[in-house]
Amino acid sequence: MPDLLWDDVRNFFDPDLMGALPDVSVEGTSVEDWQAVFDLVRSSGWAWTYSQGRVIRSLPPAVEVLTRPADAETVDLRVRPAPGVLAVFRPMSAEEIDFDVDLRELQGQEGVDGLCRFLAAVGRRLGKPVVMTAEGDHGHPVLGFDPAADRVVLMADPRFG
Repeated sequence: MPDLLWDDVRNFFDPDLMGALPDVSVEGTSVEDWQAVFDLVRSSGWAWTYSQGRVIRSLPPAVEVLTRPADAETVDLRVRPAPGVLAVFRPMSAEEIDFDVDLRELQGQEGVDGLCRFLAAVGRRLGKPVVMTAEGDHGHPVLGFDPAADRVVLMADPRFG
């Protein structure tokens, strides 16, 4: 049984309501948590690329990524855990793991299921909640992985707008 049903959450997957790239985050993290995510990405068989500036590189240890000089080129870790699911991590701080997902790709039940599987994999690996908010709206989570329930749950009423 799916965690969430498309008919119930379609508003949370509408780029016009949520922004095309809603924010997903895990708060209260550490360098070790980032390393756990990097290890998950490497070991899961997901397609991924890591780039610094515009140069594709191998994925270094999290401590190296998070201790770059302030004026260093930006880094992106683009992960495709399933066809049609893209998560873009931009490691900047050890204290929060944040990434964007592209709602234009996450349409229909297959998109919802793919996102739920990915959020659950990250949340289970870290043992922490993983929440999604509208693009730029970090204060109002709409859905996320709840470790106590061991599944992705609604955190807001999807009938807004």
